[in-house]
Amino acid sequence: MLTNKTVLVVDDIDTMRRVIVSQLDRFRPKQVLTATNGAEALRIIAKQHVDLILSDWNMPEMNGLELLTALRGQPRLRALPFILVTAETERERVAKAIAAGVTDLLVKPYAPDVLATRIERAFRREAGHRGETSASAPANAPVKPRGKPGTPTLLIVDDTPDNLFLLSQMFKDDYTVRVANNGEKALQICCSDDPPDLVLLDVMMPGMDGFEVATRMRQHPAAEAIPVIFVTAMDGNDARVRGLELGAVDFVNKPVDPNILKPRVRNFLRYVSLRKGLQADYDAMIETARLREDVERITRHDLRGPLAGIVGLAQSIREQDAVPREELDDRMRAIEESALRVLDMLNLSAEIYKIETGAYRLDAKPVGLDGILKRIAELAQAAHREKEITVRYTSTGSNATGDALLCHSLFHNLVRNACEASPTGGEVSITVADSDPLRIAITNRGAVAQEIRDHFFDKFVTHGKAGGSGVGTYSARLLAEAQNGSIALDVDDSDDRTTITVSLPRA
Repeated sequence: MLTNKTVLVVDDIDTMRRVIVSQLDRFRPKQVLTATNGAEALRIIAKQHVDLILSDWNMPEMNGLELLTALRGQPRLRALPFILVTAETERERVAKAIAAGVTDLLVKPYAPDVLATRIERAFRREAGHRGETSASAPANAPVKPRGKPGTPTLLIVDDTPDNLFLLSQMFKDDYTVRVANNGEKALQICCSDDPPDLVLLDVMMPGMDGFEVATRMRQHPAAEAIPVIFVTAMDGNDARVRGLELGAVDFVNKPVDPNILKPRVRNFLRYVSLRKGLQADYDAMIETARLREDVERITRHDLRGPLAGIVGLAQSIREQDAVPREELDDRMRAIEESALRVLDMLNLSAEIYKIETGAYRLDAKPVGLDGILKRIAELAQAAHREKEITVRYTSTGSNATGDALLCHSLFHNLVRNACEASPTGGEVSITVADSDPLRIAITNRGAVAQEIRDHFFDKFVTHGKAGGSGVGTYSARLLAEAQNGSIALDVDDSDDRTTITVSLPRA
């Protein structure tokens, strides 16, 4: 994942920097650099190439958001993967980081496996921004949750076996309970890949006492934000003040009263649940912003070609005194085809966004595929006349159930891609199987490259197509699935052919 990559870790706390560097070492990076604040990070980046930045938010002199803003102001660094580590709970401030171009947000506390997932996401997003092939999971793949799904984990720490038994029995029916009989074991659990959600921590223990455990927890990214409730026989004010300074959320005196402790644990675990929701909330905010950017960028990219074609054809007709009727018809068909491509993109930009965000609602109606596919075949053949492509359509007269606009855009996109992939003089066939569901197969000569077959319908996957955005087949999958259909790829290497089959409900 980080082989041959240079990572810059930015954090003002020395212990935290060393822990993060240790976590990164398992991914075998080429080099890990460190900085104590954003200003120092800028000086390092000015002198040395960096592939990824992992930065804390709150730092003196220049914080993480200010560093991000400074980097995004430099054209060569606008796509540099930047993960901002935060305990921030104000949505307005998080929205500013997203607007500034943060690649990902990592909410404290986090475990090393979560860090690994975020790093993978960051590099996928960078590849997508550059329009490169992505051969891994989609960028919005969910992050594996910590612990048992839906069940908070409670760590009980006490050197007395009777106390461990009493407290574990008190909570075993409501939570996943783990126990530790000394501070060293407790710290190991808290700083592991699967830390607890709340710690009930005895203060007076031999060796490492509770205060030392809490102090060292605050120096590790997986444990620094875990709530701690001190359970102690100490009742002096000095001990309480020290515990609060170490980040304790509450004190409970021994002997424990279940009627007091159980509601307190339940209340603090509600807070933990809300904090866990922050990561999902921030992920959704980032994905929404990225979807908008994708739609805008792809639309700008894809509009240039057909608009330039319309302008060029119109100019050629105007500048030529007399155009033979057959040639004029061809040019007018090419103009129509280009105009339809523009119209498709404008109409679909909002629909694709709705589909990706789950906001699209299908108003299913009978769709006459015969008329749509016949016209698409005619326009595609005219548009690729110079390649001498033959587009053949076999009609069955069957109707599908779906949305006519989505169907037109879906098949127009796939047929155009098939024509572009075909060799000169090749043939593209469109056939409809009279079945339930209907199966519309588009076949062209030329086998899809082996390295992208497993991810052919993923976002930003492209191969051997200069200027390709890698969203054509991805959007085709979305359009098919939005109409309760499906899409599949079949490659025949022996015959050097590729077939894409779309299944749609029969009317």
